[in-house]
Amino acid sequence: MVAIIVIATAYLAYIGYTYYNTPLEERFYHSQHKWFKPSGIYGHGLGIVGTLLILIGVTLYIARKRYNFLSKVIRLKYLLEFHIFLCTLGPIMVLFHTAFKFGGIVSIAFWSMVAVVLSGVVGRFIYIQIPRTLEGRELTLNEVKGLKTDLSTTINEEIEVDDQLKQLILGISNAEKPSYLEIRKLKNELIKKKFPKEDRNYILKLVKDDVSLTGKINRLLLMQKLFKYWHVAHLPFALIMLIIVIIHIAITLAFGYKWIF
Repeated sequence: MVAIIVIATAYLAYIGYTYYNTPLEERFYHSQHKWFKPSGIYGHGLGIVGTLLILIGVTLYIARKRYNFLSKVIRLKYLLEFHIFLCTLGPIMVLFHTAFKFGGIVSIAFWSMVAVVLSGVVGRFIYIQIPRTLEGRELTLNEVKGLKTDLSTTINEEIEVDDQLKQLILGISNAEKPSYLEIRKLKNELIKKKFPKEDRNYILKLVKDDVSLTGKINRLLLMQKLFKYWHVAHLPFALIMLIIVIIHIAITLAFGYKWIF
């Protein structure tokens, strides 16, 4: 999806480069002014398609998240990716619709849109830090803690280790942020004690998985808190953008701009 966004942006910039690179006061004399201007067939079309992409992306995601719409057809995490895709490509098309000319109420809508996109990127980062089920449901702290096992017992039951190795493994498992050197030290000890390669890889995998889960537990409460604060920033900007877009569309129709219809 990222590739599609990059290609689409590059294409839009390429075909309109000479027009967008022309000073605003001289664009009227450009040979393709009627085509690329915001009210032109091409420019106007970009605004309509871009706005529709945003509305579809927002509507589908809200319907799925709050009302379980299409819950049996598509997982929430995949729909989130689609939501991000549409709500990134849509604003880019709207940007080219404006022909990079901002003023009045349009500038408020544009910067609100920029704030929504940027906060969406931040929200996406926070979202992926929170452990979830395959369906996309957020795991509770107790559910995440329930995924942890007694690492030393697990290894002892399946591969016999001495007390020195057990203490080393427990030290890594209980550390808040185990370093790469500690993992490396464990690997060297396993080699030194002549553990078979298969057993070494298995023990290291268990330790790394346990460390990863410990990190997720430590981050969970912080990320849940940040996610709540994120909504405070993301939703108001989205509402401001929506209201201004509606006003913009109403004014456009009132002045008789109806595109190809």
